[in-house]
Amino acid sequence: MFRSYMRTRFVCANAILHLWDVMSTTFLTLIPVRCRGYSRSTLAGRSVALVKSGWLDRLAPLVFVLVWSTGFIGARIGTRYAAPFTVLALRLAIASCALALLTVAFRSSWPNRSQDYRRSAIIGILLHAGYLGGTFVAVNLGLPVSVSALVVSLQPVLVAALSGPILGERLITRQWIGVALGFMGVIIVLTPGLTHHSTTTYTAGAVIAAIVSLLSTTAATIMQKRFGASIPMLAGTSVQYAAAAVVLVIAAAMFENFNINWTPAFVGILAWMIGALSIGAVLLMFWLLRRGTAASFSSLYFLVPPVTAVMAYLLFGEHLPPVALIGLAVSSLGVLLVRERVR
Repeated sequence: MFRSYMRTRFVCANAILHLWDVMSTTFLTLIPVRCRGYSRSTLAGRSVALVKSGWLDRLAPLVFVLVWSTGFIGARIGTRYAAPFTVLALRLAIASCALALLTVAFRSSWPNRSQDYRRSAIIGILLHAGYLGGTFVAVNLGLPVSVSALVVSLQPVLVAALSGPILGERLITRQWIGVALGFMGVIIVLTPGLTHHSTTTYTAGAVIAAIVSLLSTTAATIMQKRFGASIPMLAGTSVQYAAAAVVLVIAAAMFENFNINWTPAFVGILAWMIGALSIGAVLLMFWLLRRGTAASFSSLYFLVPPVTAVMAYLLFGEHLPPVALIGLAVSSLGVLLVRERVR
């Protein structure tokens, strides 16, 4: 048993080191070539070799899916020690300060116009207060993390359906099939739990919270597509987090009591959500987009629900009924079809 325990720890340690390599290299590619007199190659060290070898291009998408999926796991664990809005307000306030300091340290630019600050604030409130707040509330009300991931992963499907009237983009037949399959899969997953025809039941409040999360991230994505290109990444994200934190503090004051059970487990999951998700995953997303892999990045969303389902099974013992697994597969296929580009 001791050998098995040590072998497990060794595997986990190696996995963490690989994640650190990829995410630290990603971060270094986003800072100026010169930073207070030190060259990027001096700062990056062996991480630059990872870029030159081509391993980063192959590992980055996989790392993004794995890290992004842990956000739903973090919602389940974090809400054991504090109420949803309290956890998120603390997380985003710290992340906002960290990104602001990084913006200053690396001499990155700040938005030049007041309307860019306003737009960043609105996007942040939708994306981080609405999306994350809805997800955390849904999980806290008992919606399985895999089902929460499935609902919000319909964001590319809903954006595609609305892109015609709002953004003037036209969908091809394959994408419309994907839209239909995406919604069909979610209906298959949710119907047994809502109608109590399954061993696992979902409350209406939990499902409504997940839908609010989906609508919020969809609206934020459409706004980002229209207005986000001219807003600096690091500073703009810091503004987004700050605006969302303000809204979440107000929500926590109205519905919660700010009680936090400060345990090592909570500190650990909070540190992960700040460093790996709010900073690392966002920077990794920016890097993927800068490398010209926007189409492949978008298609990564279809992997999040099944990866989250596996994580939830291993960590929490969550079991989805067979019909829910079928719905998950149907919906994931729909997301993939929506995001697939015609060559």
